[in-house]
Amino acid sequence: MNVVDFDGMSAVPLEHFARCLHIFPNEGLERILPCVRHRFGNRNMVSLQLPNPSDPRALRIAAAPLADPSDRRPLALFSKSAGASKRTLERLFQEDVGLTFGKWRQQLRLMHAMRLLAEGAKVTHASLESGYSTPSAFISMFRKTLGTTPRLYFRTDAKSR
Repeated sequence: MNVVDFDGMSAVPLEHFARCLHIFPNEGLERILPCVRHRFGNRNMVSLQLPNPSDPRALRIAAAPLADPSDRRPLALFSKSAGASKRTLERLFQEDVGLTFGKWRQQLRLMHAMRLLAEGAKVTHASLESGYSTPSAFISMFRKTLGTTPRLYFRTDAKSR
């Protein structure tokens, strides 16, 4: 996937960045980034990193979805092996990574699916391998997060190569 990395943590698809370059052709990133955010909103910002928790209990929980993003077990089932309650683990994730466990796992699944799609996998394969119950659930989440469907997102990306 061709993206422009702004700060090591977020990026926008190359075609969005290129549109703003045409508006401000002789400007630096400090002028272009606000244009990108204004014209396309945060929905087109793609997180390039998934922060991992530092607390050993939360890290033990994160290990299972990291190894297998399709693992759909709820946090309550993980809590016994971590030696902490579900509520404590939710708090630890929120404090360590700034996301609830559910949002963290959703980001993990999205990143995994995008990696598979960028390698040429079909949407159905990428969605099921990433833990979505159906391809339509994945497409809906993808559209909500990135403002387009996976097919259109990667078709546009392929044209910009």
